[in-house]
Amino acid sequence: MAFEDELFGALKPVFRPRVFGDPNLKYAKQIVSGTGQFAPHHASAPPRSIDVRAVLARVVRKSPEVVVKVTGRKKGASHVAAHLDYIGRKGEIVIETRDGEEITNKADIARIAEEWGDSASWRKGTSVSAVSMVFSMTKGTDPEAVKQAVREAADRMVGDNHDYLMALHTDTDRPHVHLTVQAEGLDRKRFDPRREDLFKFREAFAEALRSRGVEAEATPRYTRGQGKAGVSMALTQMRAKILSGASRQPTDADMKQAREAMMIALGKGEQPAFVSKAKERWEDTRQRYEAAAEWLDRSDNRADHALAGDVRAFLKERPTIETVPDRALREATRRVKAAQERQDGQERPQERSQQRQAPTPPERPQEGHTRDVPTPQRPGPTRRR
Repeated sequence: MAFEDELFGALKPVFRPRVFGDPNLKYAKQIVSGTGQFAPHHASAPPRSIDVRAVLARVVRKSPEVVVKVTGRKKGASHVAAHLDYIGRKGEIVIETRDGEEITNKADIARIAEEWGDSASWRKGTSVSAVSMVFSMTKGTDPEAVKQAVREAADRMVGDNHDYLMALHTDTDRPHVHLTVQAEGLDRKRFDPRREDLFKFREAFAEALRSRGVEAEATPRYTRGQGKAGVSMALTQMRAKILSGASRQPTDADMKQAREAMMIALGKGEQPAFVSKAKERWEDTRQRYEAAAEWLDRSDNRADHALAGDVRAFLKERPTIETVPDRALREATRRVKAAQERQDGQERPQERSQQRQAPTPPERPQEGHTRDVPTPQRPGPTRRR
């Protein structure tokens, strides 16, 4: 339907991967031939397996969003072994293989690391032996459901060609699974996940969770009226150290952002171009949501009427989108205003004290009255002897 086709563009992204410098030449071939992800129907119509109404309902009713990240690329057997030792907490946490076998023995971990490292030994230079990923859900989610959903997503995405290991961690409020995938597959193709691949992992993870009774969704941030927040894992870990008090040194990225925001607050700079683009995209998304609400109101289904009301309530809470530079600018503006108020507060007492200490100017004589002012006497001439 035209309604669902129009709405699909606001709910799911259309990726345009890099062509130059991209080692995966299949993207370039798909762009030229118009096949694969660049087929004409992908940009305008949703796949038959996606229920656009259900996705919209989960977005406006604020269903939990799944998180999938690439945390690193391990090069060589020693690097892989150190990573497996970390996710296994030195044998305290069970590591599971693709076949469901449990591993806690360090000797078995070392053997797997050697096997994965040897597969790339024939390549010149240092090659990636494994790719580490993290799958996480919100607080209160059943950890076992998270683990089984990650296994289903991994089997669906890479299990037929790549070996993998996984470990469930429950040491934080958010249950999460560390998935480590062997870089070289059975057909010698390399596992090198890009933005589109990560989004497909998110969709597979969310779908597997929903099949286990856990409400979850995978949509871009702009679909939910949120600004871009993607940062590197290294920066995320450094910020976590600062918040925990383990470090007091702010990151270079945060310092640069604060300086740029201060220059804008003082009227000596401009917001980055992507901020205006993000706001324009949110306006386009809002218009699609409003059109969807009007279409749902005309439906004969009461559930559609309820969904239309939820869509309008969702839009009312988000009149505009706020990006990270917007938050930094708001903080910088607050600091500039506070500094000006402090300066004004210091100047007023000084002005009052100066007024109190100022000497009284001499009064002018009134007309018809003269003051008795003594006439100064000139010294007489000096006599010579």
